[in-house]
Amino acid sequence: MPTLYRPELLYLEGAFQSGIGLLVGDDGAILNIGADISPEGATVVGMAGRAMLPGLVNGHSHTFQRLIRGVAEHRGVNGDDFWAWRNTMYRAASRLTPEELYDVARMAFLEMAFTGITAVGEFHYLHRQTDGTAYDDPNLLSKAVIDAARSVGLRICLLRVAYSRAGYQLPPNPGQARFYETNVEYINSMERLAADIQGFDPTVSFGVAPHSIRAVTIDEVRRISEWAQSRGLPIHMHMAEQTAELDACVREYGYTPVKLMAEKRLLTSSTTLVHAIHVTSEEIAHLARAGTTICSCPTTERNLGDGIIDADQACAAGIPFSFGTDSQANINLLEDARELDYHLRLKRQRRLLLDGIHGEEIAQRLFGYATTGGAKSLGMNTGELKAGLPADFFTVDLKDLSIAGATAGELLSTIVFGSERTAVCDVVSNGRVLVANRQSPLTEEIVTRYTAVARRLSSLPA
Repeated sequence: MPTLYRPELLYLEGAFQSGIGLLVGDDGAILNIGADISPEGATVVGMAGRAMLPGLVNGHSHTFQRLIRGVAEHRGVNGDDFWAWRNTMYRAASRLTPEELYDVARMAFLEMAFTGITAVGEFHYLHRQTDGTAYDDPNLLSKAVIDAARSVGLRICLLRVAYSRAGYQLPPNPGQARFYETNVEYINSMERLAADIQGFDPTVSFGVAPHSIRAVTIDEVRRISEWAQSRGLPIHMHMAEQTAELDACVREYGYTPVKLMAEKRLLTSSTTLVHAIHVTSEEIAHLARAGTTICSCPTTERNLGDGIIDADQACAAGIPFSFGTDSQANINLLEDARELDYHLRLKRQRRLLLDGIHGEEIAQRLFGYATTGGAKSLGMNTGELKAGLPADFFTVDLKDLSIAGATAGELLSTIVFGSERTAVCDVVSNGRVLVANRQSPLTEEIVTRYTAVARRLSSLPA
């Protein structure tokens, strides 16, 4: 039988409305939204004191990096703080068994659910065994992550990463042994993944992810992009994250990464560039014309010292945005949303730099990037509450200390700029209840198993 949810307020068409119910069918889809819904036999779930919003869509995640939260906050022996972080990440990547990867991914996904995230794009680049040899099934680890998302209940787009080299004229890096595949191996693995998972679960989809211009050649990017475009799949890439990456690309190709992609006509509306911090006005124009999305990950970008994107220029040009939790330094997509503007305020020494662009209020803009923006980037049919779409939503407790007292007209801005994770009360994905009244029946098991993995890895010699 269907379920009728009755929140005190429901976010619909850009505003919070009262007296509105949301009816969800047995298949997890929204059947109806309105004031006078009372189908016979429906289970009614009262949500007094709560506001309902569409679920957040996390456009960029590396779940295994949840293991290195707080662990990489030190300099390496050569004083290079970024390489100290990267080497810590490599150690975590090189030691996980498939079962442990599953446990770590579940931990990251559960934490996402508790923050209102109902869908995720997992940028997955662990493919091989710890010694670099192939598994019998080259997608074994991809499937472990997919199974983890299904266990927790998140909608997932598995963005399988292509990674064929350490960089231009660089020898293979032992820390990347589990990442490498030739272009032929990668395409074959994608074909096999498509055959194995396509259509078997409506909450699972996939896309391609040439890691970066550093990790794959531009010819490989072209071949992978053509393969994806012929199948209507999303294409995600790391791009222009750090200035050293730009310098290396210019040495190899004579162009910066974004300019190179534009020259090769590889920027499309199906393409998402993760980070895209260090871009010029000319490159912004290229992205805008192509309809290419930027997935910004401010929490990770500040942790790594990557820099601050000129988001006001990109937004003014009409470039679509989404947000990602990336390295899991802090899983809170609304924090990433507010930081897109906050970091720019520090850089420009002015406030509200993203407000009023194209007539859109800043809270609506940022919340849109965290919902429909992420859904577009991942090719998902979610991100808003609408009949026929999946029932992906979360509620906030209107009495939570971080948002208490906000009127309906002020509530979205208060949630975007002021809410803490404690405000999230219920989370539903595809009609499945993941979190109810801030509780999940999976918490104890997932945390226990994750803790065992983290303790085992921390006991190993560096």
